[in-house]
Amino acid sequence: MKHRRLIHILVICLICVLGSCVSTGAAPNQLYFEAESCYRQLQQHPERQKYRSYWLKCIERFDAVHDRDPDGPWAAAGLYKAASLYRELYRHSYRSADLKAAASRFQQVSRKYPESAYRQKARAALRDIGDAIKADEKAAKQAYFQAESCYRQLQQHPERQKYRSYWMKCIERFEAVHERDPEGPWAAAGLFMTAQLYQKLYSYSRSPADEQKARSLFKKVAGQYSSSAYSRRARKALDASAASAHTPVNLAGEDTASGEVTTNHSDSSNTPAPGEAVTVTGIRYWSNPEYTRVVIDANQATDFKHNLLKKDPSINQMNQRLYVDLDNTRLANHIQEQIAINDTLLKDVRAGQYRSDTVRVVVDIKSFEDYNVFSLKNPFRIVIDVRGQATAEKPADSSDPEISRNQKASIARQLALGVRRIVIDAGHGGKDYGAPGYLKGVHEKNVVLEISKKLAARLREELGCEVLLTRDRDVYLTLEERTAIANTKKADLFISIHANAARNRNAYGIETYFLNLTTDEDSIAVAARENATSEKNISELQTILDDLMRNAKINESSRLATYVHKDLIGHLDGHYSRIHDKGVKQAPFYVLLGAQMPSILIETSFISNKRECQRLTNSNYQKHLCDGIVQGVRRYIRDTRPTAFLGSGGDGAESN
Repeated sequence: MKHRRLIHILVICLICVLGSCVSTGAAPNQLYFEAESCYRQLQQHPERQKYRSYWLKCIERFDAVHDRDPDGPWAAAGLYKAASLYRELYRHSYRSADLKAAASRFQQVSRKYPESAYRQKARAALRDIGDAIKADEKAAKQAYFQAESCYRQLQQHPERQKYRSYWMKCIERFEAVHERDPEGPWAAAGLFMTAQLYQKLYSYSRSPADEQKARSLFKKVAGQYSSSAYSRRARKALDASAASAHTPVNLAGEDTASGEVTTNHSDSSNTPAPGEAVTVTGIRYWSNPEYTRVVIDANQATDFKHNLLKKDPSINQMNQRLYVDLDNTRLANHIQEQIAINDTLLKDVRAGQYRSDTVRVVVDIKSFEDYNVFSLKNPFRIVIDVRGQATAEKPADSSDPEISRNQKASIARQLALGVRRIVIDAGHGGKDYGAPGYLKGVHEKNVVLEISKKLAARLREELGCEVLLTRDRDVYLTLEERTAIANTKKADLFISIHANAARNRNAYGIETYFLNLTTDEDSIAVAARENATSEKNISELQTILDDLMRNAKINESSRLATYVHKDLIGHLDGHYSRIHDKGVKQAPFYVLLGAQMPSILIETSFISNKRECQRLTNSNYQKHLCDGIVQGVRRYIRDTRPTAFLGSGGDGAESN
């Protein structure tokens, strides 16, 4: 009896295996009918349509029809049906990834099977899907902005921040942005903001669960969205969180050590009214091993003081510390209170409410040679520049016997001041249009970007230098960021390109500037316009400029300006009439402040003048502008102490 039962079981198993083999090795038409049967069953059971697995089971069967014989008569039908089911699945899941999977298959049908009856259907479906994807992304964007609006309202009502329900309302909205479409373009932003709000909530609740939730979500952003800009921000937040877990943000007692306190007074006309506190809104930084720039942003001008403290192991102060106290200030709720930098100069930057009316920002310094602290206006911000000891880049290998002495001399001249890398700055950009042109629709930001791109290409072609642009598209950059880019990229020359403007439409000509004090009213007016500030503020800036320019390459900048300006005027004069030489001038331009290399600003022509506006928008004129600048840079490099790299023993150091 047992023997017969065993035989019966074996027969059943054999039938199952053979049935499976028939399906696996079935012809495409049989696979198609099986897939159709799967889909009909799904249609007949609405409750199953809520579950993704049932849809994917049928989709995989239609995909198998195509995969079995991609060149066969059933391939287009299988692929088209798989795409159609993905599109139908989207109506249940609302995941844009499902729409994109459908679009990918429809595109294959359209491209690979032009003779198929499914081609036109696929193309029509693609048009519908394109509209749906755009609508989906628009809805996700709108949901994100609504969540942001919720958070802004919470920030504007400090009394609400004491109640968990207000935080959770905004958190749930950001969560919904991510959950709506985890693969969509707004998913990383929604998840990051969810984590950030949990982190902010923790500062009120002190609940370990909130802190853990924030860390968990930051890790998810860093891991799942590694190609997103939010991944880097999430990793920074995790680093800062880990650092603060071991070293709490302690701002009290920073000034117990000795140090000379420097006080900076703001223009009284810009300071807040009594009882009206200034808000510190953000901290930004740029760094490389030799230079770090930290910027403290505030919504109004205010007085501040700064002090450098020595190491003091007796109070566990293992690094030098530079602190900045801002008077009559409050710290914005959204600000990141600790930012890990961990380069060779700085350990981190910390911000906190030191007293009820004072925000203190502390910079932990590992090593430095010099530093400056100064403020800029419109908007008000405090800039901290920390400089380390410069390290020379490794020179090119000249041991190859094939290199002739003439070639060596040529290289030596090119590298007389180490001119390997040039940064070109296209002025303005994004929301900053610069000066309006005489011609309708012409703006300085667009004209100087075109010129800068051409100039970069010509410099690479003619001089063989590496050339970088601070911006290569229409984006907004702060003036202090442009200098920071040049410094952190270790540029050897910095050239900022602008177009001049004046109320007098008859004003025309070309002028080249370098950073220095000035009493010339026209130069002050130009600097005020390019700095987006007042002439009064320019005059005030000059009172502290002596200190700021201790490391500025004044002499070399003056020489570079002279070479470039002379060749620019000479070249244009040979091709155009009425080229007006307005000369080489000096003025305190924000964009040149703190530059650690020879740096100049060129006002290429007057965009407010009819003739010069027409020229500035002309491609030929732009080309000749660039040719003149390149000639000047080439001559500057050629004539600048060529013996510095020829072993003549000449002193290559600059003395200003």
